[in-house]
Amino acid sequence: MADVKGKDAPPKGKEGKVAKKREGEPLKDGGDKKRKLGRPRNYNLGNGVYRFSRSRMYKKKAIYKFIGKKTKKTVKPKKPAFIEKPIGGDKNGGTRKVLVKKRRNYYPTADRIRKRPSKKLFSQHRHKIRKSLVPGRVCIVLAGPHKGKRVIFLKQLRSGLLLVTGPFKVNACPLRRINQIYVIATSTVLDVSGVKIPEHINDDYFKRNHQKTAKKEEGDIFSTKKEAYKPSEQRKQDQLAVDKQVIGVIRKHPEKKMMYSYLGSMFGLRSGKYPHKLKF
Repeated sequence: MADVKGKDAPPKGKEGKVAKKREGEPLKDGGDKKRKLGRPRNYNLGNGVYRFSRSRMYKKKAIYKFIGKKTKKTVKPKKPAFIEKPIGGDKNGGTRKVLVKKRRNYYPTADRIRKRPSKKLFSQHRHKIRKSLVPGRVCIVLAGPHKGKRVIFLKQLRSGLLLVTGPFKVNACPLRRINQIYVIATSTVLDVSGVKIPEHINDDYFKRNHQKTAKKEEGDIFSTKKEAYKPSEQRKQDQLAVDKQVIGVIRKHPEKKMMYSYLGSMFGLRSGKYPHKLKF
C-alpha cells in the first residue's frame, strides 16, 4: 500500500507546482505563452531625438530602390454585368437580363471615411510668405552652418523656401534655400529688381544625388571614408553670375562701405541685450 501512495502523490518542490498548473489551473494569459514585444528599430531616445537619422533610415529601408520606379498598369478585360437568359411562355419577351453579381441586401446609412493620399498635396499648396520678406531684404540666418550671417533675399521658390545669397565674396554664404521661420527680416532693403536669376535655379537644382553605397568585399578590411560634398562647375558659374549682379547693386548704394561691413559682420547678442527689445 505504501508503494501505491508514493506513485499517486504529486512530486514536491518546483516540479510539483508546474505539474499542478498543467493539470488543473489555467495560465494567466489563457493558456498561451506570453508574447515578448520588442521595441522598434528606430525608437525615441527622448525629447524628440530618435536613434537613427532620416538619412540613416533611408539607407536601412533601401528606399532608393523604389524612387522613380514605375510599374505598367495591366488593363483587365471587363466582365459583363448582365447575362441574357431565355424565358419560355407566349406572353413573355423570350429573354431577360440577369445580374452576374447579385446586389447586396444591406447598405450602410453613412459613407465610410476613406483615406486620401497626401503624397502630392504639399506640392499643390499655396505657400504664403511674410509681408516683411520682399526681394532685396537683408535677413539674418538663425540656423544651419551659416547662422548669424546677414544674407540678401532674392525670391521665393515653388516649395515655399527662400532663395538667399551672401554674396559669397562678402561673407562666404552661397546660393541657398532656407525656410522663412529660420530668418529675421531687417529694415535694410536693396533694389534687386534688375538682378536676373537663371530659370534653372529651382528646387530640383538644389537636390543632391544619393549614390548607392558599394558592397564591402572580402579583401576590404578598412572602411572607406565618405566623399565630402563638392560644388559642381555649373553651380560655381551660377554663383559668380548672380553675385556679380548683387555686388553691382551694393556698389550703387549711397553708403556702400557701411553696407559691405554690415553684410560681412556676424549677428550676435551681448549681455543685457534681448531680441524682443531690438529693432532690426
